Amino acid sequence: MIQRTAARIEAQDPDNPMPTWQSLLARSVTSPGVLLRRLGLDSAQREHDARVGHDAFEVRVPEPWLARIRPGDPDDPLLRQVLPLAEEGKDYPGFVRDPLQETDATPTPGLIRKYRSRALLMVTGQCAINCRYCFRRHFPYPDHRLSPQQREQVITTLTESPEINEVILSGGDPLAVNDRLLSAWARALATVPSLTRLRIHSRLPIVIPQRVDDSLLAWIRESPLQVVMVVHVNHPREIDNDVRKAMKALRDAGVTLLNQSVVLKGVNDDPDTLADLSEQLFSSGVLPYYLHAFDPVAGAHHFDVSDQRARQLVRALQARLPGYLVPRLVREIPDRPGKTLLDIGMEQ
Repeated sequence: MIQRTAARIEAQDPDNPMPTWQSLLARSVTSPGVLLRRLGLDSAQREHDARVGHDAFEVRVPEPWLARIRPGDPDDPLLRQVLPLAEEGKDYPGFVRDPLQETDATPTPGLIRKYRSRALLMVTGQCAINCRYCFRRHFPYPDHRLSPQQREQVITTLTESPEINEVILSGGDPLAVNDRLLSAWARALATVPSLTRLRIHSRLPIVIPQRVDDSLLAWIRESPLQVVMVVHVNHPREIDNDVRKAMKALRDAGVTLLNQSVVLKGVNDDPDTLADLSEQLFSSGVLPYYLHAFDPVAGAHHFDVSDQRARQLVRALQARLPGYLVPRLVREIPDRPGKTLLDIGMEQ
């Protein structure tokens, strides 16, 4: 059902040109020194500190994202999301490698079962951008790389689980693999009788909006499943004209678009930024969905925002925005049957 495909997205048929998005991805900045020099921020101390963080979790910044960063501004919120720091190598109490305990929720390789009606399919460990706050920055992706036989087992497991009506393509970033494999997955999942929805969690249409091309749109349109895409935008400056065009193309293909953000210190931990983000998302056809409380992942302590502050931020949004533009403040707690809504109606 699922055909064998080269593991690395860079692998191409020599008779066919590389799609634009893959070409952009292949040219991503993967050196902290190059990143700093491109932005006019190079210094011996900064490069040393960035190298320490890079050794713990490698840098990856695609060109379209880099173009949105303000040169010469070390506090730029888009830069902060991708620039490694020396403190990433420090240990802090309570900050762990697997904060959501996902490694214990994989009865079938590549398939994470945390909720009754939904299953999460780890399509790939690759991402277009390495976000420094990623809660899966330590996830053992090589252990979940699927052989053709294991892909068949995923479909068998889903077919034998009639309570599951939605599969979430995740990773890594599922759109970091080529459309031949994604199309094959979509066709195979459509054969599972209980499935009605296919949800895609991806940052790629934001960081490389050229990813939304004819090939991607074709298999989405062909799927009999209702397709929902949850993009990931943390700051309003992540949305430019190319992103708006990509969102429109997805909507025109029948995709329901939602956004999830993470509340991050130094990025969006103020009500003005979050209010502007909601407005920019909605004007682009994307509904604000979740604002995630920070997951205490090792190496990302410097992004931590307390739940008390997060509640204050959402109360401020309620005072200035219509309800449909206020994302739900949630925390994912292991062993709970779903996301935990954080009460924002009471002073903490």
